[in-house]
Amino acid sequence: MAYLWRRLGFEQKVAAVAASLLIVSTFGPFSMVEAAMVLTGLGVIALLRARAAGRRFHLPLGDGTVLILAAAWYALLIVVRALDRPLGQSVLALACTALLAAAGLRERARRPPDDVAPPWASRAPAPPPGQGGDETVSLGRDDETEPLHRDDNATEPLHRDDNATEPLHRGDDETAALPPSGPPRPRDPPRPR
Repeated sequence: MAYLWRRLGFEQKVAAVAASLLIVSTFGPFSMVEAAMVLTGLGVIALLRARAAGRRFHLPLGDGTVLILAAAWYALLIVVRALDRPLGQSVLALACTALLAAAGLRERARRPPDDVAPPWASRAPAPPPGQGGDETVSLGRDDETEPLHRDDNATEPLHRDDNATEPLHRGDDETAALPPSGPPRPRDPPRPR
């Protein structure tokens, strides 16, 4: 479980804590409203656990929007039960609802609605010890990579050619034409004046 917790992003961790606190806030007189709150909290935690486990599935409006909608549903349920519960319990639940909504807003701003890749999927896995020469090349999809083996003998290193350039000496005509190195190029026709 600690492994999955470490894989969650900051906004996802805040949402998980808020959903857990909202489940805890249902202790006391229990009715169908509290049952709906517990089920909503478990649904949020299940969504975040699935994302931490690396499961890829598409939600029509994205994870952030689902968290915002869950917070709105919680707020409605808390207002419905506000008169039957102690004031402190309702205020705590509304504060946790605001925390869940803020986490949903941040999650939505961080990842577009159609982006289902978790934040760690774009990082290349570290090579095993002793195989530092291998590189990982992405094939355009986040879930498939192909190892690329480095072959140091495949190319020859460039050697410096000392005769590549010749320095000009003082007194030489700096505008002298260089000998042609290939077939002559056709000249541009003169421009009309």
